[in-house]
Amino acid sequence: MKKKSTSRAPMIEVRHSPIHGYGVFALRRIRKGTTVMEYLGERVSHARADARYEHKDPDDNHTFLFTVDARTVIDGGVNGNEARFINHGCDPNCESTSLKRRIFIEAIRTIEPGEELAYDYQIQRDADDAPNVDEVFACRCKAANCRGTMLAPAEEVLKPRRRAVKPATGRSKVKAKAKAKAKAKAKAKAKSKSPAKARGRGAPSLSDS
Repeated sequence: MKKKSTSRAPMIEVRHSPIHGYGVFALRRIRKGTTVMEYLGERVSHARADARYEHKDPDDNHTFLFTVDARTVIDGGVNGNEARFINHGCDPNCESTSLKRRIFIEAIRTIEPGEELAYDYQIQRDADDAPNVDEVFACRCKAANCRGTMLAPAEEVLKPRRRAVKPATGRSKVKAKAKAKAKAKAKAKAKSKSPAKARGRGAPSLSDS
């Protein structure tokens, strides 16, 4: 008599997504309240994360960084798992939660086989964001209630969660090069307003590399 296998079929798989790049899809029914996986990666300081990606194109919205708290960022691009491929969605079937400074992805409704997993990135807004920041981090989820951006709403009202689980901070963007680029443009603009100075010193040379 053949022994029955006790191992369950895999819960998810990574494949190309109609939303963006790769995505994570359910291989079997995932019940509401299921912890799908932990968001893994190297835990670094915010300064280290900024330094690591300072040459990143400011118009590139691809990010594997997840803010844990004011001190720590998880870089899913280093020693990360499938969680880094879960796309943003404005009408998500998952949410990110934080427990003891660890980030988990949890189903907030029942997810059927073949359905793509998504959670709201709630990428933090900053006072010095570029004017086109919403365009850079545009959302492509095509939900009926899509707000058009992966950034957190200007005035976010957090829903009450279970006492032991605090809401995760959200995905993080690196803006070091974007700030430098904006500074260089402002400097070039200021020089162009002073023709005599510009002629004496030569035309400014800007590089985005």
